[in-house]
Amino acid sequence: MHRQFKPRFKLSEVSKWAGLYDYPGEAELIAGPVARARSRGYLSRDEFLEIAEWKSPRPRKHYRANQSAFVEEISRLAFASSTSPRVAIGLLMILEGVNWPTASVLLHFCHTEPYPILDFRALWSLSIPVPKKYTFELWDEYCAFARRMAREAGVDMRTLDRALWKYSEIHQPGA
Repeated sequence: MHRQFKPRFKLSEVSKWAGLYDYPGEAELIAGPVARARSRGYLSRDEFLEIAEWKSPRPRKHYRANQSAFVEEISRLAFASSTSPRVAIGLLMILEGVNWPTASVLLHFCHTEPYPILDFRALWSLSIPVPKKYTFELWDEYCAFARRMAREAGVDMRTLDRALWKYSEIHQPGA
């Protein structure tokens, strides 16, 4: 299935919307666990817990069921540059409590390739309804579109993600 991603704002406004983004704890997350994991190439259990709980604290007890060695092994394999996108996201979802959105956050922050965050807000900002069930096909199309949009806007993936999230937070009805 080929989806029609249609941004609800102009490409020239990406930096404007990203500049309004103000999600709590992000700067500390990037400077701490994200920086350490990126430089090492894998997540420690504590880093995994911090990043996963930043995205969604509700499954905390499930996240905590993951053993240190398992988190390290799975994340090392998922973040390896030779790992295909399907394998990378699939590996991360082997971890207890990790679903598509949380796996996308781990890839977004810790992988060397630019991955977007799969979030209902970002999808809304691109005129895509949240599916009943996420699939790799949606993920793959979303990654390709987000990478193209970031490139055309002249921004990195983090900036694009901030813009998509903030635009939705301000404009999405009932969210």
